[in-house]
Amino acid sequence: MLDATLTRNADLALTDEQQHFVGALRDFASREVTTELRESVARDHHSGEVARKLADLGWWSLTIDEEYGGSGGTFSDAALFLEEVARGQIPVGAYGVTLIVVGALNRFGTDEQKRELLGSVARGGVLAIAMSEPEAGSDVGSLTTRARRDDGDWVLNGAKMWCSYAHRATHTLIVCRSGEGSEKHEGLSMIFVPHDAEGFTITPIKTLGGEETNELHLDNVRVPDSALLGAEGNGWTQLMAGLNNERVILAASALGLAQRAFDDALAYAKERKQFGRPIGGFQAIQHKFAELATALAQARLLVRFVARLTDEDPMRMLPQEASMAKLACTELAKRCALEGMQIMGGYGYATEYPMERHLRAAVVTTIYGGTSEIQKSIIAKTLGL
Repeated sequence: MLDATLTRNADLALTDEQQHFVGALRDFASREVTTELRESVARDHHSGEVARKLADLGWWSLTIDEEYGGSGGTFSDAALFLEEVARGQIPVGAYGVTLIVVGALNRFGTDEQKRELLGSVARGGVLAIAMSEPEAGSDVGSLTTRARRDDGDWVLNGAKMWCSYAHRATHTLIVCRSGEGSEKHEGLSMIFVPHDAEGFTITPIKTLGGEETNELHLDNVRVPDSALLGAEGNGWTQLMAGLNNERVILAASALGLAQRAFDDALAYAKERKQFGRPIGGFQAIQHKFAELATALAQARLLVRFVARLTDEDPMRMLPQEASMAKLACTELAKRCALEGMQIMGGYGYATEYPMERHLRAAVVTTIYGGTSEIQKSIIAKTLGL
C-alpha cells in the first residue's frame, strides 16, 4: 500500500543499486519495526539495538570510508537512507546528528580522530554536536562557551542548549570561543568532548516530541589538544562548510516524515466511509491529496538534486539550494501532518492513531537546524536582496 502512491514513482530515477537499497530498507522496516519497539523508544525515538543491526548491514556507516570501517557510499545514498528511515518509522533518531558530525570528521578530522570516532560510528555508535546556547540560537556567532589552553590541554566552560541525542552519544563536538577577533564569527573552534570527562553534565529537556534533546554544562572540562577538530579559530568556516550536509540531512528526514503522514492519511481516506462511500471519494479530500502529492514529488526531486550536487563537489557551498530543500521539506512535513489530522478528524487527534505523533515530530523540523525564517532570509540574500 505504501509503495503504491504516485509520489513513489520518483524512485524510477534511481539506479538499480539504489532501488534495491530502498527496497531493502522498506523490507527492514516492515520486518523490524513493531508496536512494541516503537513503544519502547517513545521517549527519544532511538534504539541502540536497531542501530547496531543497521551497522551490521553496512547502512549506519554509509558515508564513512572503508578504511575506517564504513561502506564508502555517497551522500545521495545517505539522503535515501534518511528518507526511508523516517517513512518506515525505524527508531534511530540519532542518525541524523551523527551524520552531521561524520561529515565534519570526513572534511577536517585527523587520521587518529577518524579511526577512533568513525570506527565507533561504523559499529552503530552515536556522535552529537552542540552549537546553540541559552542566549545564542539563530545567532550562533554570539555564543559564549569558552575554551582556553592550559598545560597542553583544552579547558572548556559554558552551557549548551538543544543538543540532540547527546544522551545517546559517546562524544559531543562543542562549538566554542577559543580566541578573540574583531568580528563575532572569528576566534571560534570545534572541540570533541568525551562524555566521561569530569565536569561534563547532560540534562534532558522535555519537549512536545519527547526527550530527544538536552542541555549541556561544561565546568572546567579538560580534554587533550588532540580533541581539536580542524584548525584553531577556524570553527565558523568549518561550520559553514557543513551546512549543505546538515540542511539536506534535515530535509531528507522531514521528507520521509511527510510521506509517512501522507500515506497514513491516504490509507484512512480509502477505508473510512461516511454518507455511504469512502471519504476519499469527496472532491474536497481528493484535492488535498492531489496538492500534497505534487508537493511531495517536487520536494523529493529537490532533495536528490542538492544531494547529487554535494556528491559532485563536497566542498561546494550551496546556500540557496540547501536552504530551499530544508525550507520546502520541513514545511511540507508540518503541512502533511496537519492535513492528515484534518482528514482523519477525531481519529487523527487520538493517541491510538499515529497522526498526532507525526504532527508532534513535524512541528520542530521547521525550528531546529535553522528556522524557516532563517532559511528564507538566506535564500533572499542569494537573490541579492
